[in-house]
Amino acid sequence: MIRDGYVARWRGREYQASPDGDDVRLYQPESGEGFEEVRPGRYVRVVPATDVDDLAYVRTTCTWQGQPFIVLGEHDGWLRVEYTGGRWPVARAMGLEVFDFGVYQGWAPAAEVADLREQRV
Repeated sequence: MIRDGYVARWRGREYQASPDGDDVRLYQPESGEGFEEVRPGRYVRVVPATDVDDLAYVRTTCTWQGQPFIVLGEHDGWLRVEYTGGRWPVARAMGLEVFDFGVYQGWAPAAEVADLREQRV
């Protein structure tokens, strides 16, 4: 599973999360006590940040063609990746799209990606 976003540990379970001032929004795909449906398959519960055991940003990284990337998503055997090497000539040679100034993204075949790992930042 590719993750790129906040996670929180609350009452012994990890949730997708979103910090919101003194609170943390916890998300899960099923109904549960205190969780309200925000759309089909998405439920939220707001808890005080002081009640959360751990809050971290999780991101998935990898290397592709020997270069460092962040993995943003996946679809049908492809990974949406963002180059983190900071070298424009390398990004251009790899055929990456310019997403924003200094930000280069592309689709990498999942089978060609190495060192896929999750990091807490």
